[in-house]
Amino acid sequence: MESLKDLQLRYESLKGLGLKLNIERGQPGDDNLDLSNALLGIVTEKDTKTQSGFDIRNYPGGVLGLPEARELFSGILGAKAEETMVGNNASLLILSKVLMWALLRGLLGSPAPWCKTDKPKMIVTVPGYDRNFLLLSELGFEMIQVKMTKDGPDMTEVEKAAAADPSVKGILFVPTYSNPSGDTVSDDTVKRLASMKTAAPDFTIFADDAYVVHHLVDNPPKPKNLLRACEEAGNPNRVYLFSSTSKITFSGAGLGFMATSSANLAYISKLFGNMFIGPNKVEQLRHVKFLNAYPGGVAGLMKEHAKFLKPKFEIAQKVLSKELGATDLATWSNPAGGYFISLDTAKPVAKRAVALCKEAGVAITPAGATFPFGKDPKDANIRISPTRPPVAELEKAIEVLAVCIKLASAEYDSTKK
Repeated sequence: MESLKDLQLRYESLKGLGLKLNIERGQPGDDNLDLSNALLGIVTEKDTKTQSGFDIRNYPGGVLGLPEARELFSGILGAKAEETMVGNNASLLILSKVLMWALLRGLLGSPAPWCKTDKPKMIVTVPGYDRNFLLLSELGFEMIQVKMTKDGPDMTEVEKAAAADPSVKGILFVPTYSNPSGDTVSDDTVKRLASMKTAAPDFTIFADDAYVVHHLVDNPPKPKNLLRACEEAGNPNRVYLFSSTSKITFSGAGLGFMATSSANLAYISKLFGNMFIGPNKVEQLRHVKFLNAYPGGVAGLMKEHAKFLKPKFEIAQKVLSKELGATDLATWSNPAGGYFISLDTAKPVAKRAVALCKEAGVAITPAGATFPFGKDPKDANIRISPTRPPVAELEKAIEVLAVCIKLASAEYDSTKK
């Protein structure tokens, strides 16, 4: 075990390198983005009319998106085309609209608008996605935190909260390769979510399935589909699924899409129609043409992404194991897909470690961001985003992080003597 003095010297040496590295957000690398460059020129003046008969330059088409796009993206969510809508970038925007209309008007079967509830509550998983927490907070939801386990949300906690209080209106979580832990729901979890008793008659599952096709392994997990499970359990209107092309094609110029029951879709699309005439049909046709023409389709493109991403996850695992594996100072996830690694320090030093990283020129997601309001009660969780930097830069960034964790832990121990 390195002494506090040795760690301080090593840290100062790394700090003296003048690094400017970033593993803060889950952004694709340039090599990932280059895979979709053909998007930029795939639609020409010869493509003004779609096979389904829509003129992509004009208004008609409706809020649900092009039929060709609905057919393509429904398959990603395990839905039928008639259960799917395709909108603009990104899925978070579609989710926001559903939640806003739920508050203003209620969802299908709601006894009253959710804003009429004294304090509408939403179950969330921790550690979890900071943007979802921010959205819920700004919309006025009280968040009920449950643990994210290797099988998905802790269902004992979920079932208890959902059954006890009619103001608990739903659960919002990432079911596949959860952000940041990389955990995926088990079939048993899906069945329990679909069939559990809820105090609110309009309790709704909001599944942010952003990483459903982002595999790093050849035989990825294939959990039971939430939409089909709710249908089988006699609760067909209980779930809304969301995803996007944000990390399939261009992260800043893609498509969001949603699947839910046909009845839900008819209800919510009518409300959406009060807000806009229709989504960007040019962008939708661009994606349809590109993805249908790509060898192997979406799955083929995702295998090419994995060729760039997998080595980055492997180098992160290698450095973490080398630096921290024998220390008992931290544990971390080894996901089969997605965009993140979740690390937990053994001591309450996450904030100090991230601050040390910043001083040494390595930007990391702020400690606590994976909990509502940035408050990690154990000050332990750190989200690592290894996808953006080149491998050589990533290796150095992870080394800095590991040294900072060791130094922060040694400092903590020194204060307890």
